[in-house]
Amino acid sequence: MKIIPLALALVMSATLAQAQAPAATLPPNILAVPVDAPPQKAPPLGPYAVTIETDASLPTHTLYRPTDLAAVKGKLPIVAWGNGACANSSERFTPFLTKIASHGFLVVAIGPKDAPPWTPNVAPGQGAPIVAPRTSASQLIDAIDWAQGENAKAGPYRGRIDTTAVAVMGQSCGGLQAIEASGDPRVKTTVVWNSGVIIDQGGLPKLSNATKDSLKAYHAPVAYFIGGPVDVAYPNAEDDFARITTVPVFKGNLNVGHGGTYRHVNGGWFGEVGEAWLAWRLKGDKTAAKLFEGAKCGLCLAPEWKIEKKHMD
Repeated sequence: MKIIPLALALVMSATLAQAQAPAATLPPNILAVPVDAPPQKAPPLGPYAVTIETDASLPTHTLYRPTDLAAVKGKLPIVAWGNGACANSSERFTPFLTKIASHGFLVVAIGPKDAPPWTPNVAPGQGAPIVAPRTSASQLIDAIDWAQGENAKAGPYRGRIDTTAVAVMGQSCGGLQAIEASGDPRVKTTVVWNSGVIIDQGGLPKLSNATKDSLKAYHAPVAYFIGGPVDVAYPNAEDDFARITTVPVFKGNLNVGHGGTYRHVNGGWFGEVGEAWLAWRLKGDKTAAKLFEGAKCGLCLAPEWKIEKKHMD
């Protein structure tokens, strides 16, 4: 069996049965949680109840947004999300994305709300096949375009969206999509989860158009949140971090493996830091910034996290 250092996104697809037989597989324990992983964490939700829906004017995506838009203080920043496996469903990330939206963000995730959730279709003990993705980075751009358009036209979002505050982010293969979309000049921050540009593509199916040269298009602060050395995306993220030289970049490793904490209560550890990063970078929240800024930043002092950063302090 050929073992490829790649992210979970590379193994996920809702249509494994229809895909062509792949040339490579990943080990069957790719989602194993380390025995010494930190205890699960349940961060509180934000002040806003959340509605999850697909809007008729954007049937290819799912919205996670505050239910009562009129009650939100300030305007909603835009967060475009790409799923692990480049899957056409954000269902596996619902607790995580709900946590973010509850703090006053408009999350526009690839995949309609009622799309079938990804389910592994692999015999026990066998490696998952690597297949070509079902979605593309262009759908993150579609998400941004749609949100900015809704802010300008008559409707519930008119004047309620901060069209200057835009993030692209995603997990695993979705992280590659976020990297690819980062060159859009509207992007104010990129967040890469359990991912990084593949060091050696080898005989793998093409998962995105992201290459190491794509990192040169970063023009705004970037964060990488990875599952520690056991995360199959770890070497790719480490290599990305070493190559980034022109923008502020933060890298946090938490020993939870490639599956992250997205399905834990309110997104667990990743939900907490993800919302804080977005609050800092898109809303200018100085309290949230304390988790990341300075030699004694909150995550720097947390024993569960291993932190590196450049061009920040």
